[in-house]
Amino acid sequence: MRGIFVTGTDTNVGKTVVSAALMARYRAEAPLRYWKPIQTGIEQDDDSAEVARLAGVGRGLTRRQNEIFNCGVRLPHPVSPHLAARLAGTRITVRSLFDQLDGDEETRWIVEGAGGVLVPINERETMADLIGALDLPVLVAARSTLGTINHTLMTIEVLRRRMLRVAGVVMVGEPNDDNRLAIEKYGAVEVIGQMPRFDPLTPESIERWAAAEFDRSGVLFVGCFR
Repeated sequence: MRGIFVTGTDTNVGKTVVSAALMARYRAEAPLRYWKPIQTGIEQDDDSAEVARLAGVGRGLTRRQNEIFNCGVRLPHPVSPHLAARLAGTRITVRSLFDQLDGDEETRWIVEGAGGVLVPINERETMADLIGALDLPVLVAARSTLGTINHTLMTIEVLRRRMLRVAGVVMVGEPNDDNRLAIEKYGAVEVIGQMPRFDPLTPESIERWAAAEFDRSGVLFVGCFR
């Protein structure tokens, strides 16, 4: 596989919007496929549908350029995957998720995790084990507000201790250059973009921001999408 895995420092931090922005930014460069392997709380959230809406799938773009890979585990209850699976009388494993994959050498994957890197999948495996199995570099979505330095640096440290590649960080919310500089200095990582909270949240606003502000240095393109 080639592409990127989008994780977060917390739940509801902005991973889905970041994933949509990645598709908007790079769809002209390579065939892209978005995948949400595990979705809990399906009675109120559908991240695959939201990425399809925000990335413009079905609005004149060819399937080859921009595609939703709508396979994986879909469970009720907005809780951790291991608990949602237990409540549903099933069990999630990294292997069962990995076995669903298909694609070709040209495809670049944008994979969105559930919660953060240490969220349990079952009694033994975490989201970090899935990242390791997919062997994709990781983009960390982090809030821009107070507390983000600690949460982001801990996420980066966990990833590196497990020998997982950190591609960069996207900070979501009101721009905060002091927090950005601290994360870059102490995390030895690049902040790829500072994404605002869009109001309204539309495909057009995502497209404009991604074209103008996302990965201006080309780090993600060279490392993940070329």
